Parts: sequence; structure tokens; C-alpha cells
Amino acid sequence: MHSTRISTSRRAALGLLLAAGMSTVAARPAAARDTGVGSGAVDDEDTVVRWYEATSRAIAAAGTPLTPVIDSATWAIAWLAAARAVRRSPSEVARRAAVATAVHDALVARLPSQTAALETELTRSLDALPAGAARQAGVEAGRAEAARLLADRAGDGLDEASINIPWSPPPPADGVWRPTPPAHAPAIQAGQGRARPFLLRDVTRFRPGPPPAVGSRTFLDDLAEVRAVGSADSHTRTEQQTVTARIWAQGTLTAYTQVLRHAVADLTRPLHTRVALLAVFHTASVDTQIVCQEAKYFYAYWRPVTALHTRGETDWAPLIPTPPHPEYPSGHACFAGAAGAVLTTVLGARAPQPFTLTNSFFPGLVSRAYTDWRQLTQDTVDARVWAGVHYRNTDTISAALGREVAAHHLADLPHLFS
Repeated sequence: MHSTRISTSRRAALGLLLAAGMSTVAARPAAARDTGVGSGAVDDEDTVVRWYEATSRAIAAAGTPLTPVIDSATWAIAWLAAARAVRRSPSEVARRAAVATAVHDALVARLPSQTAALETELTRSLDALPAGAARQAGVEAGRAEAARLLADRAGDGLDEASINIPWSPPPPADGVWRPTPPAHAPAIQAGQGRARPFLLRDVTRFRPGPPPAVGSRTFLDDLAEVRAVGSADSHTRTEQQTVTARIWAQGTLTAYTQVLRHAVADLTRPLHTRVALLAVFHTASVDTQIVCQEAKYFYAYWRPVTALHTRGETDWAPLIPTPPHPEYPSGHACFAGAAGAVLTTVLGARAPQPFTLTNSFFPGLVSRAYTDWRQLTQDTVDARVWAGVHYRNTDTISAALGREVAAHHLADLPHLFS
């Protein structure tokens, strides 16, 4: 794999790019900023937060639970269109109108069942801005960028039929994936690795080296660890480890939707930076998911439960059900590696305020407080071992893979935002 270090020059380029083409906006709440027009007050509800929450509601209401990358793509298209439109908008009013219109248009096209609610939200957003040339310019920029990006992403392979193609595993052998108990369901999302990324030109360039050979020291050590701490009835897993495993049993997009809500609500950062953050985060996460899934089906590596059952430990069961697709790399750790890299590069190492992450499947039972973006990644690496569904070597390599894809995005932002 390539170096995952994001250089000082890349950080500088990122800072310049996030500000490029924008008029200077002081670091103060949106309500206090200049409107960019001669008269009329801008309302005090932040446009980025409003449309972040509108995106979250619309995706949740439409629902594609078996194919989370489709939801990631919807986030990516909506907010990349918004970021491009914002870069064309010279005033605060224009930028806010651009965000509202671009996100609205992208979501309506992707989630037509949510049109009525989104139309209401758009009317509220635009009515809160002073009428005039600035607002109209933002509307036109948002509309144009959403239409352009939607046309560009047509036929990208990120649809239910293309992702969930049939797949036949290789003949059973040590190290080869096979359906896992209790459902023994066929593998899902086998076509995801064939989808078209946002920025990557060659998905296989990021494919990690092969998993450890069965019988190698790395494999045996990892298997011993997951046997001990990942079983449903483990006597060595601590209560905090169990809580962490259950928090990260949810999809990473679901978890990071909570995380990003705290980041975009930081009004000390200007609108264009927060919009750019969402665009980079979600496009990088989509590309990471494509890379990760391509490697999964290239290697078709077996899960811990299969390895242990093959060795005669047929009563062993993981803390959480094993997902129905190959083990290596780990989708959760890939996503978390990319997420941590983007958040740390754009926002710095620490969150603006401490926040709590929960899993709605365990309401009131599991929660974890965070202040450091990188701790989220480390907890994901650990959690998938403690949950009994991945080997530690897999998670470590997968997080590095995600960081590498994120570094590629952060180094190629001019292309992404053009």
C-alpha cells in the first residue's frame, strides 16, 4: 500500500482550496454575517445544519438498509453539488440559497418519495433569505450543479440491481469464505466493487496485499484473540468492550451521521468549509466502500466463525451476527479509516465539543463519549474483533486502506470540486 501520511503541503493546499473563490467570512454564527445584499436580514437558523438534518431525514424515510453505499452516494451527490455551487456564489445569501437548492434537487432526484417534505424545506429556506439577485444567483448555481452531477453519476453502478448481483464462492477450502451461521445466507453486495468511484481511476491500485495464510503466526494469534474476546459468552471481554462492540455493530454511515452532525454544527467555521467537509467525507467514503468490496470478493477470505467451526469448535458463536460477505478487508474499518483521515485533516485532531455516540438498536444501554476523531477509528478496529466478526490484522490493514483513499481525495480536491 502507498503512504498514508497527509503531508504539510497537502494540508496547506486543502486550506487554500476550501477558501478559494470565497469572500472572507468571519468565524461567527451565520446570523451575524453579512448578507451580501443591500437590505434584509438573514434568519438565525444555520443553512448547513438545516439541510444536513433534511438529508438525514429523507434518507432514513426512504430507506435502503441492505445497500448502505447507495445512501452514502446520495449524501455524496447532494453535498458535492452543494460544494460546487457554493464555490460559484460570491455572497452569503447566494451561498445559502445554493446549498438549499443543490441539496434539495439532488435528494428529490435520488429519493422521489420524499419530494413533498423536501419542497416544504426548500420553501422555508429560501423564504428566510432576502429576495433579490443574490438569492436567485444561488438558486441557479445550486440547480445547475445538481443537474450536472446527477447526469454525470447516471449509470455509475451504485444501484440495487448492480450491487446485489449473484455470486458463487470458490469451492470450500481452508481460508475460503462460505455462508455463515445461523442463517447461512448467500453473499451480498458482490457487485459493489465494480461501481464507478468519484475520484479513483483504478480501484485495484488500492487493493491491499493478501490476508495471512492459514496456519501463519499472524492468523493463529488473531484467531486466538477473536475466539477469546469475540464470542457471545466470552469471559475475558470487559463490559466496556462489549459496549463498544455494540455501538459499532450499527452501520458506519449510521454512526458517522451522528458524528458529522456535531462537526457541521460548529458555527465557528464558515459555511463553505462545512459544506466542503461533507462533500469530501462522503465522496471519499463511497470510493473507500467500492475499493473495500472489490478486495473482499477478490480474496473471498473466511470469517472467524467458519475457521473455528472447521477446527471443531462448532458451539462457538460471535457476539453479533456475522455479516453475509467475505471477511477481508473490513468494511467498517475501511470506512472509519477514511472518515478519521478526512475529519482530522479538515478540522484538526479534536472535535469542537465532546459528543456521545449511541446505537439505536440498544436505546439507553450503550453509549460512548468522544473528543478525538481518531479514537472513533481505533474503536471501530477494536469493536469488530470484540464483536467476533473480524481478525485484528484485517481491521488494522482496512483502516490504513481507508486512510489511503482519503489521502488521495484530499490531494485531488481541485478535480473533485471542478
